Amino acid sequence: MKRTAFTSYHEALGARMVPFAGYLMPVQYEGLIEEHLCVRSKLGVFDVSHMGEVWVNGPQAAAFVQYVTSNDIQALWDGKVQYSCFPNGNGGIVDDLLVYRFAADRYLLVINAANIDKDWAWLVKQAEGMGLQVGRDLVNASDDIAQLAVQGPLALQAMQKLTKETVTDMEYYTFKVLEFAGIPDVIFSTTGYTGAGGCEIYMKNGDAAQIWEAVFEAGKEYGIKPIGLGARDTLRLEMGFCLYGNDIDDTTSPLEAGLGWITKFVEGNDFIDRPLLEKQKGEGLSRRLRGFEMIDRGIPRQHYPICNAAGEEIGEVTSGTMAPSLQKSIGMGYVNEPYGKPGSEIFIRIREKLLAARIVKIPFYQG
Repeated sequence: MKRTAFTSYHEALGARMVPFAGYLMPVQYEGLIEEHLCVRSKLGVFDVSHMGEVWVNGPQAAAFVQYVTSNDIQALWDGKVQYSCFPNGNGGIVDDLLVYRFAADRYLLVINAANIDKDWAWLVKQAEGMGLQVGRDLVNASDDIAQLAVQGPLALQAMQKLTKETVTDMEYYTFKVLEFAGIPDVIFSTTGYTGAGGCEIYMKNGDAAQIWEAVFEAGKEYGIKPIGLGARDTLRLEMGFCLYGNDIDDTTSPLEAGLGWITKFVEGNDFIDRPLLEKQKGEGLSRRLRGFEMIDRGIPRQHYPICNAAGEEIGEVTSGTMAPSLQKSIGMGYVNEPYGKPGSEIFIRIREKLLAARIVKIPFYQG
């Protein structure tokens, strides 16, 4: 079981540690609800060092990234981040990811922890087909980089104390390379997976201890707390953000998943699966990922059947929870047409009982 550069801090703080994506990770410290609400109202720190990082370099970097991702990197500029996915050649999704543009010939791909080996094998296969050299043009830096996500409405205000560069006015989905807590060449970005605002801090493993301690000292007056993976999941679900392995996978198309906005059929974007996905868009979809809230009392969980009033299965829950910010049970799942229109009543089969729910627009949490 791998340990991140921060594992000893989690253990010292008494976190409940669990195996996740090959790493020993904190699922919670004082409790999921308290941690969730701390991020929504103040700020909290997630260890996300288990995420993967792949550099793409050289004169073919832009062409390669454009081919393997569904979004249009022509819209990027130096310092801009883009959410995207890797189409798998069969209409499904290898993974969802973030694309950081450092220069026209240098990009950073940030990928999901559970998919690092799978993604790397996929990227190597595509790189070899385009003549990129693995180890030079395509570099897996996942084991060398630690990352903290400081999330919440007070996060940037607190982190401003640790750098001379202005970060409080950074736009969503941008990044800077700066000196942070006395450490040079730190990547500081504003993407987020909580909908609460904040930043991500990428550093070398050797700098992790200094940055951890500086972050918590800077955030002390604002009520900063360490946050586990449990609250990370409830926070992202309140925003309707997809989780790979739950809401998207190799069998789901980005269009079905509501990710048409990162699937760009524009000139110059001849990505993997473009013809197949264009055909799917033209012919229409038989199912879509939808958000719903429970009417009856019950908590939906992954793989619970979604049914119509007659008890016939019309879909399946992909994610579900009791939302701490909303005090209601919410979920997402693939629902067959025409049952997915907002306001439509559906039923979730929980322990052989059909419990009523309602299709709603996402995000669930409006802030």
